[in-house]
Amino acid sequence: MKKTCIFFGLLIGILTFSCKDPKPTLDIPEPKKQAYTSDSLKLSAEEYYDKVLGALVGSAIGDAMGVSTEMWHRNDIRRKYGYITDIPDGIRVQSPEGPWEHNLPKGATTDDTRWKLLMVGYFNQHPKNLKGSHFIKYISDYYSSVASKLSDKEILASPDSLDSRLEKVDWIKEWARVAMAYQQSTQAFMEARNRFYGGEMSCAGMLYTPMFGLVTSSPEEAYTLAYDHTVFDLGYAKDIAALLAGMTHMALRTSNMDSILDAAAVIDPLRYQDSRLVGRISNSISETSRRTVWMAREVEVPDSVNLKDSLELKLPPEFGGSPTEWAQQEFAYDILDRDKRAIAFHAAEIWQILITGMEFGQGDFEKTLQFIINYGRDNDTVGAVAGMILGAKEGYSKLPVDMRMEVLETNRELLGIDLEDMARRMAGLQP
Repeated sequence: MKKTCIFFGLLIGILTFSCKDPKPTLDIPEPKKQAYTSDSLKLSAEEYYDKVLGALVGSAIGDAMGVSTEMWHRNDIRRKYGYITDIPDGIRVQSPEGPWEHNLPKGATTDDTRWKLLMVGYFNQHPKNLKGSHFIKYISDYYSSVASKLSDKEILASPDSLDSRLEKVDWIKEWARVAMAYQQSTQAFMEARNRFYGGEMSCAGMLYTPMFGLVTSSPEEAYTLAYDHTVFDLGYAKDIAALLAGMTHMALRTSNMDSILDAAAVIDPLRYQDSRLVGRISNSISETSRRTVWMAREVEVPDSVNLKDSLELKLPPEFGGSPTEWAQQEFAYDILDRDKRAIAFHAAEIWQILITGMEFGQGDFEKTLQFIINYGRDNDTVGAVAGMILGAKEGYSKLPVDMRMEVLETNRELLGIDLEDMARRMAGLQP
């Protein structure tokens, strides 16, 4: 009996051992994620200043080119202007987000440029410690400073002086509501942010996040720092806003447009691409936008086409390209029309127009901005973002002379925004 038990015990042991899975002899490692750029940013102080000033002035040019046609349809732009190739007069009424005075001259700008001024002040206040919570307090403090002036005695004596004060408060109060709620509680913050500009997935962060690309040492750092400051954004609008910082940083490093545009796919420290079912929405939009331009380049207008008999190909006299180039641009515009959102300042729409315009212009500053501005919609914001990226790429010294002088003078003399002084103040923040 004892021998039988020993026999069955050995048999069970052998069977148990033989049923165990063999240990793998090979373990294929996962790929290691590399940084988009491996080298450090190497710019002299003079080169850095030129690129920072180029970014600020380039952004102001894009803003100024669209100031008089913001939110217009492209057909209305053609009826009045034909085809915008330079900075038009700022003929429009004042508004909190727009100019703070009626009918300003060429070079006037909107909130897109005011945000750059606000950011330079923030950078100088926290040069070594930029973080979302500090930014929030900076916004609420700014609101308090402008709101407190509503009680000035000057207003009691002159009701007309109230208008300019109200514009300043109206502009920032939507942001201050969120900023102040952020400092109260998570619940208050969520409620305030979810009603920010009606709860739209707006272009909030896109107004200021490109600036982080100018004060960081890598595209990943630019993205991460910008993302921490996207406190007003919802959903994938945060990803888009942070990507603009990464792209702006890449523009400091290279003139290759593929390298700048590819950043939208490669820079993904938060792994948006792993999102269940939908993947990375910003990248999907970017790929579709670039593909639209690639298809547009296949469009050709035969020499046999009589332009006088073709309403589709009636070129504005200001347009400097060929009939084929006009047809290609119209093809891209038609695709953008098909995909436009209900609200023109939706972050995804601005992102789509931006990528389409930058792919179409292939790094040409004027061609890119002309594509963007003449399309319409929220063209001053798209123009400001594109102008900052391309201005950082080109540097101030290579921007169109007439345009750069117009925005410098008008902003300094009439709006109190000294772009050169802003660049000098940022020069000390060189990464």
